[in-house]
Amino acid sequence: MAVRLPPLDQRVRWSVSVIDAVTGSTLATHEPHVVCETASIGKVFLLIEVARGLEAGELDPDQRIEIPEEHRVADSGLLYRMRDQRVTVLDAALLVGAVSDNLATNALLWLCGLDRVRAVAPSLGFSDTSLHDFIRNERTPDLPWTPSYGTGAELAQLMRRLGSGDVVSPSVSARVLDWLSADVDTSMVADALLLDPLAHVDDEYQGMVLRHKTGSTSFARIEIGHLAGRAATVAYAVAANWKDSADDLRAPVLRAMHGIGEQLRAHVTGIPAS
Repeated sequence: MAVRLPPLDQRVRWSVSVIDAVTGSTLATHEPHVVCETASIGKVFLLIEVARGLEAGELDPDQRIEIPEEHRVADSGLLYRMRDQRVTVLDAALLVGAVSDNLATNALLWLCGLDRVRAVAPSLGFSDTSLHDFIRNERTPDLPWTPSYGTGAELAQLMRRLGSGDVVSPSVSARVLDWLSADVDTSMVADALLLDPLAHVDDEYQGMVLRHKTGSTSFARIEIGHLAGRAATVAYAVAANWKDSADDLRAPVLRAMHGIGEQLRAHVTGIPAS
């Protein structure tokens, strides 16, 4: 059964891919090979490298992170508001997975090395998707053009491969998915799944198990995920950019993302959307 996409605002640059996570068959697409700016989505590649380093014994899970002054940022996350910011590597990764923590991201990027993290996506066979830079308070012309970028097709495949245990190793894949299980941002596609935003590690509603990551800027909304249900399991990526628009198009974008989520919920649960 295919997944029916709702109408997508033509003023927006979209890249959408929904695939069956078991068979790999395509369930829905819209411009799946278009490259979009993906905000925080590239942090998944950082988590992959951290998980790989932990599994290989190259990183100490109890090591306290260091935060170089030039990489101090605020906004997304909690660490920049915390009294004790020298959390462990494990806790920093959890903060990235749960609240897309910018300060923890930069600390882990500095620990792992930006070049090494940039190499993760190509090592997995992705040519148009990657983490590209540290998170910055201001992105000036002399800096890389975006913190991360990607296509719907490659990002959906990334989530399918994580779900299959095919990213580096089953243990690395499982560790990354465990961090993503804590993601509290259910404002986009996941909004329509009706899960408890703060507690959906297990099958909290209608037998659904969600592992996902979101990204937001003033001109972008992106969500990628792996959603398992009693009737089916899907991997998906929905990216929307409106950088060149004079209007803030988050309202029509979020309506469309909610509509996609309704279709995904019906598909994986076998319960028709109302």
